[in-house]
Amino acid sequence: MNLFLATKNQGKVRELNSLFAGTGIEFTSAADVMGTVAEDGDTYYKNAYAKAMAVYEQRPNPVVAEDSGLEVDALDGSPGVFSARFASDVDGVNASDEDNVNALMDFMQDIPAPNRTARFVSVFCFIMGGKSLFFEGEVAGSITTEPMGSAGFGYDPVFVPAGYDKTFAELGSDVKNRISHRAMAVIKLRDYLLTIDGKGKK
Repeated sequence: MNLFLATKNQGKVRELNSLFAGTGIEFTSAADVMGTVAEDGDTYYKNAYAKAMAVYEQRPNPVVAEDSGLEVDALDGSPGVFSARFASDVDGVNASDEDNVNALMDFMQDIPAPNRTARFVSVFCFIMGGKSLFFEGEVAGSITTEPMGSAGFGYDPVFVPAGYDKTFAELGSDVKNRISHRAMAVIKLRDYLLTIDGKGKK
């Protein structure tokens, strides 16, 4: 089964295809047809649906979109749905990974270790035949005092998942793809996709 992935982030495309390796399910970026999507929803569900629908309206084929974010307890759950544009000074425009990480470090510089708890949340929206379904995953952890590691993308260099002493960027894709928020959501999405045929029927 081939599906569109409504994202311009090639890191997400690579990560998702890695998570689906061996299943016969493959994702192709739909960046060329989705245009600019206003991710102005106040939940991951709304933003994931908006991205998926932007592609589905152009090409009514099976499409998957994800919205995810980092929620830091000391910042009252921020950056949350604004994670990709946390450091942007232009409304609706994503900032670079480096700028977002630096902005987070600035906000967290005086926060003591016990209060640096956080979580990554991922929500996938799957649209097929006009029907939409959602799949959510979450992983708890904490924020470091400085970036560490070079693998992954986004906030991976500053997030240490619970039960580990290294960041996602240090642990690498093999470990991250087993325990991450995206992996948890993907397991649910994958289990569903493997039960349906090309017409979306079980």
